[in-house]
Amino acid sequence: MALITLHNISLAFGAAALLDGATLTIGERERVCLLGRNGAGKSTLMRVINGDLPPDGGEIMRRQGLRTALVTQEVPAGIDGKVFDVVAGGLGEQSKLLADFHRVSRRLMDDSTCGLLDELGRLQKRLEETGGWELHQRAEQVVSHLQLPAEDQFSTLSGGLKRRVMLGRALVADPDILLLDEPTNHLDLDTIAWLEDFLLRRDKALVFVTHDRSFLRRVAGRIVELDRGLLSNWECDYDTYLARRDEQLAAEEKQQAEFDKKLAREEAWVRQGIKARRTRNMGRVRALQQLRAERRARRERSGTAALQVQEADRSGRLVIEAQHLSYAWKDLPIVRDFSTTILRGDKIGIIGPNGSGKTTLLQLLLGELTPQQGCVKHGTNLRIAYFDQLRAQLDENRSVHENVAEGNDWVDVGGRRRHVMGYLQDFLFPAERARSPVRTLSGGERNRLLLAKLFTRPANLLVLDEPTNDLDLETLELLEDLLVEFAGTVLLVSHDRAFLDNVVTSTLVLEGEGRVGEYVGGYEDWLRQRPQIAPPEKTQESKPQRRPAKERARKLSFKEKKELEELPGRIEALEKEQAEIHARLSDPDFYRNGGGDVAAIQERLVAVEEELARSYDRWEGLEALTEG
Repeated sequence: MALITLHNISLAFGAAALLDGATLTIGERERVCLLGRNGAGKSTLMRVINGDLPPDGGEIMRRQGLRTALVTQEVPAGIDGKVFDVVAGGLGEQSKLLADFHRVSRRLMDDSTCGLLDELGRLQKRLEETGGWELHQRAEQVVSHLQLPAEDQFSTLSGGLKRRVMLGRALVADPDILLLDEPTNHLDLDTIAWLEDFLLRRDKALVFVTHDRSFLRRVAGRIVELDRGLLSNWECDYDTYLARRDEQLAAEEKQQAEFDKKLAREEAWVRQGIKARRTRNMGRVRALQQLRAERRARRERSGTAALQVQEADRSGRLVIEAQHLSYAWKDLPIVRDFSTTILRGDKIGIIGPNGSGKTTLLQLLLGELTPQQGCVKHGTNLRIAYFDQLRAQLDENRSVHENVAEGNDWVDVGGRRRHVMGYLQDFLFPAERARSPVRTLSGGERNRLLLAKLFTRPANLLVLDEPTNDLDLETLELLEDLLVEFAGTVLLVSHDRAFLDNVVTSTLVLEGEGRVGEYVGGYEDWLRQRPQIAPPEKTQESKPQRRPAKERARKLSFKEKKELEELPGRIEALEKEQAEIHARLSDPDFYRNGGGDVAAIQERLVAVEEELARSYDRWEGLEALTEG
C-alpha cells in the first residue's frame, strides 16, 4: 500500500529545475536509497517528502495520518536542553512528560523530599495512562546505542555529535517514513553496524541518501536515482544498478549522437537558400524548428570531476618510524608503547571508535604533537598535504576562487600554469559557483573544494582525515582510483568500509586502553584477523559496550545451539525484572525507605539493561551464524 505518491513534481531555485516532472511512490516497509550527484536535489526531494518544502507544481498524495521524520545534514537551529530531552522530543506530546520523569528520577537519587516524591507519583500515573514506559525505554536504548551523553547540554556538543542526537530523535519517533540524509557521517564503525541492524529490523518505510556503499548494499531494498530533475526506479542491488545504468547511459549517448547528426543535416539543408524553403518544404522547416526546440530543452548530464594529485619528488624509502610511542589525555591512555614503520608507497588506514584518538595518532605520527614517551623519526624529502575533516583550512567568508588561489588568478598544477576558473571546473565548480562564498556551499561541495585546494600542492605523503563525508558516489570512486594509483604514501582516517578495503594496504586500529593494533589489508581483512577479546565488565559510569561485527555464517556448535535455545527465556526474564524495577522506582513510597535502597536498585537497573543489551546482541549474532 502506498504511503505517499509524488506525481509530476517540479521545483526550481534559480534557472535550473532541481525537480522537473519527478514521480515517486513509497510503500509500506520499503527501504529506498536515493542516489544522485552532489547538487542534483536529493536533500531538496527529502524536504518535499517530509512536507517542509512545497513544490512549484505537481501533486502529492499522502496517506491520512502519515508521520515522517527527517534527519538533515545540517543541524536545525533553535534546539536546546539536555541530550536526553532533545532525543525524547521526537516522541511528540509525550516528550515533555518523559523529560520531566527523567529529570525527577535523577534528582531523587540525591534528594528524596516529599515534593519530589509527589511529583514523581503524578508523572508515573500519567506515564501509565499513556503507555509511556515503553517509549521511555525506547529513548534510553537509542541514547545508549548511539553513545550519547544524556545529561550534557545539546548546545555544548560538537557538530558531529549534534547530528547523532538528531538521528536519535528521529529513531525514537518511529515514523511511518524515516528520512535519513547521509546517516553514517560522524558515526564510528560499530555504531554504523548497529544502525544497519536497527534499520533492517524496523518494519516501517525508510528513504535514505548515502555515499557509504557497504551501508547501501546491506540496507537498500530499492534504488531511486535523481538525475537532471527526473527520478528513475531500479529494482535491484547496487552492483546490478551500476551495470544497468551504464548500459542506459551508453544507449542515451548513442541516441543523442544520432539526433545531433540529424539536426546538423537539417541545419545544413536550410542554409542552402530560399529555394529550400518553398511551400512544399515548409513541413520540413517546421520539423527542423521542432528539432531545435528539443535540443534546447535537453538537459546535459553533469560532468565528472577530474581529480589529479601533484606528485612531488619521491621521498626516501623510510617515511615515518615510530618507536614506543605513548600519549595520554587527562590520565586516559590514547596510545601506549606503539611502534611502527611506514615505507614509501604504503597506504595506511586508521580506524577506531569516535573519540578514541585517531586524529591524535595522526598528529603524533606527523610530529605535530610531541609524544609523552617514545620518538618519531621522519624520512627525507617529505612533502605533506593534509585533508582536515573539520575543513579548518577553508575561509568561510572568502569565495571558492579565493580559497584555492589565495587571491591569485593562476595556479600551478602538474608542472603547468592554469587559470583558477578552469581548474575549478575540473572539480565541478562552474564560474558562478566559483565566485560564491564558501559558507553557501553544501557539505559535498566543501569536500570537493578542499580536495581542489589540497591537490594544488605537490605532495608525496597524503594525510586524509575523513575525506569521504558528503561526496557523491562517482566522485568518491574517482578519489578511490586516484589514491590507488598514487605513487606516494597515504595515511587515511575513514569509517567508509568499502573505501578502506579498496585503498589501504594495512590498517591501524585503536582498540582501547592505548592499544594500537596493526593488521594487513583493509576493514574486512581486519575483521578476519582481529583477536576475539571478551568484553570487560562495565561499571555504571563506563561507556556502553560496542557491538561486535557480525561473524560469517557457519554451523553452530552444540553449546551455541543450547545457548540459542535458552536466550529467549533469559531475555524474557530480564525484561520482566526491568519492568519490575521501573515500577519500584516509580512508586513514591519506595523512596521513603532511604537513599541506600535507591542507589542499589538504580545500580541493579543499569546492570539489567546492560545484560539485556548483551543478550539481544548475542541472540542476533547466533541467529546470523545460521543464515546463508
